[in-house]
Amino acid sequence: MSTIRLREGIAECLSEARSDSHEVQIKALQTLASITKVSPQNRTFLAQTDGAITALLTLCESSSSIIQTLSLSILFNLSLNPDLKQSLADIETIYLLNSIILSPSSTESSKFASSLVCSLAILDKNKAKFGVAGTIPLLVNAVSRPSCPAAHHLLSSLAELVQFHGNCTLAVRAGAIPVLIQVATCNEGEDLGGTSLAVLGLLARFDEGLNALKKTDKVVSSMVDVLKGRCMLSKEGAAEILLRLFDESEGCLRDALRVPEFLTVLADISVRGSAKAREKAGQLLKKMMETNLDSYNDENMFF
Repeated sequence: MSTIRLREGIAECLSEARSDSHEVQIKALQTLASITKVSPQNRTFLAQTDGAITALLTLCESSSSIIQTLSLSILFNLSLNPDLKQSLADIETIYLLNSIILSPSSTESSKFASSLVCSLAILDKNKAKFGVAGTIPLLVNAVSRPSCPAAHHLLSSLAELVQFHGNCTLAVRAGAIPVLIQVATCNEGEDLGGTSLAVLGLLARFDEGLNALKKTDKVVSSMVDVLKGRCMLSKEGAAEILLRLFDESEGCLRDALRVPEFLTVLADISVRGSAKAREKAGQLLKKMMETNLDSYNDENMFF
């Protein structure tokens, strides 16, 4: 198909997407979602079509969950083109995504909205925009909901955003640390726990996150519980966090020494864990062996 005919076809689909007929709208949006999913060129052509982005954003506010989901999926496809990320992430678009995350019309809408946040936030210039628009507390609150079906997508968005120092501060102030620990130690989904610990590790790179972790009640025993679980990604994350805590806090090291099975768990991971988990467990074992255990001994410790 020639470029001219392709552009004309896209313009026609966009016109039909504005139709008063619900069925015509859905068919047109399905076509646009399909052609933008596979072709960067088609994404560019749609983005360059007059009024296309505005029309899609308007359709994202539709009372129909199908229309909303399809419109979000098309915008997500457009965001895959690196040159479109900055123009798509204007403040009004971010506010719209916030409102959908806060009150989604369906599970799929929530997933696409949070995935779109993640995709746009990959561009470093966009990260601060989401912080200013209040996206961080919304993500933390959404993740804290019981049995949240879009939790993985929300955590991925949070992981991308907190790589910016200012957003890390906002996340800590929004109570992200206890929420992430709760997800990490919950038995509902171990892969969710791994992603949650990855976000915690990102927060711990900055003083705000590390200090909040050190002050969290029973954080060491929580991480040891994760080390005793089955998910290898979670074990890697928990070991990394413990290394950071031990480097910065004598109190955390003392707490670990009071856990009778801690050394046994580390020894097991150093033999049967993944390459990264074995490496981290080995570093923890070395740190424990280099510690003067006598200086921490008391009547409640057993080795």
